Parts: sequence; structure tokens; C-alpha cells
Amino acid sequence: DINIVKRDLAETESAYVLISKYTSPSFSGAVNISSSLARASLGATLTTGELLKIAGVLRTVRGVKAWRSDSSAERETVIDYLFNALTPNKFLEEKITFCIKSEDEIADNASSALCDIRRKITSKSAKIRENLDKIVRGQMSKYLQDAIITQRDGRFVVPLKSEHKGELSGIIHDTSSSGSTLFVEPMPVVELNNEIRVLKSKEADEINRILSELSSLCADFSEDIKRSYNALVELDLIFAKAKLAYKMGAVVP
Repeated sequence: DINIVKRDLAETESAYVLISKYTSPSFSGAVNISSSLARASLGATLTTGELLKIAGVLRTVRGVKAWRSDSSAERETVIDYLFNALTPNKFLEEKITFCIKSEDEIADNASSALCDIRRKITSKSAKIRENLDKIVRGQMSKYLQDAIITQRDGRFVVPLKSEHKGELSGIIHDTSSSGSTLFVEPMPVVELNNEIRVLKSKEADEINRILSELSSLCADFSEDIKRSYNALVELDLIFAKAKLAYKMGAVVP
């Protein structure tokens, strides 16, 4: 269709003029988050990876919008309707990146409750290590396979030589493949380990609550995010064609 051809040529020309004067905006964070937004809109809790991708899209939206603002000397172009469709959401972008440090790490300060839970876990873990240090460094150390503190099933244990099984009161959680080592949780730390187990469960619940809250916010802004993402895709294509023309030395009439 000749009208579509003329429109596409005009859009490519506008992008060509812009990059010849201001270089090109970056679209590197514009990954497809449509399915994640759809799931969030249905009430699903998104994963840390999905939320970080949404934050990445929002960061790209903000960057491309700012790029157009910086190139505002070119007052009107036929692709401004796409730039105008971009809706930055710095609030949501920063809330996600503040709470989620990586796909494997939720920030301690993501909530006051999470910070408090983790502080208690650290404190009780320190008490356990203090108790176990007395065993691995004291007279009981001669009954140990190695003077170390390790973990089995999330509980702190020490490696006891099997022939000295009766020398250390505690719960056996594991045995080495040779049977020569018993991984024993000494009785003085059993209760502390139990408390850590409860705290770990609370930590998981709080992390799920945080992810659920962030997912709900994504659902609230899903239409704006989808519209912005679609505009990014269109702009990325237009600027890709313009960059190709620029590399080939095309001359704008």
C-alpha cells in the first residue's frame, strides 16, 4: 500500500535525522514482559526475574523518553506519537529495584518486617556458632572428625567420629558415605536451630508478601506498561532501519 510505504519512509527519515544529530536511544532493556503482566493482572505473584525485567522495561522507557526530551530542538517529527505513548513510572521502577537486588536476593530493607526477621536470624546464628565454637575448640574437639561447623538440612551440626557417638549428646542428621562420620546437632543448639527454622519460614512468607505486593502494583499499571513497551518495539524497529540507512550512507533529501 503506497500510503503505508510513504508513512514508513517518513518515520525512518525522522529517525535518521535524529540519530544524525543526537545518536540513537538505547532499547537494550526492552524485553517482552506481556505474559508476566497478564499473569499479574490475573492475581499471580511474579518471580524476582519477571519483576526485574519489568523494571528494566520501565528504565528503558524513562531513558528513551529523556532522550527525546534532550533532542527537543527537533520540535516535531512523525514518530513523536510513539514517544508520547511512553509513560515512565519511576516510582514502580525504583520500588522494584530497591526491593530486589538480583534474581536470587531480596534486599534486607525491602520491608521493616523482613529486616527484623533477618536481624534475628543473624543474632541466633551467631549464638549457635558461639556454642559450637566451644565444642570444636574445646576438649570435645578430639572426638570430631574435623574442627568445623557445617549444616545439614538447614541446621548447624558438627562432624563427630562414629566411634565416639556416645561422647556428644545431640541429634544425628546425617552420616558420611563411609559411615565414619556422624553429623550431630548438639543439644545446646537444638532450640536455637528450631527458632531459626521458624524465622526462615517467616522470612519466606514475608518475601512472598513483598513479591505479591510488587506484582499487584505491576497489575495496576499494566496497561501503561504494555502501551509503553509496544511503543518501544515500534521505535526500536524504526531506529534500526534508520541506523542501517546511516551506515549505508543514505542521503536525506
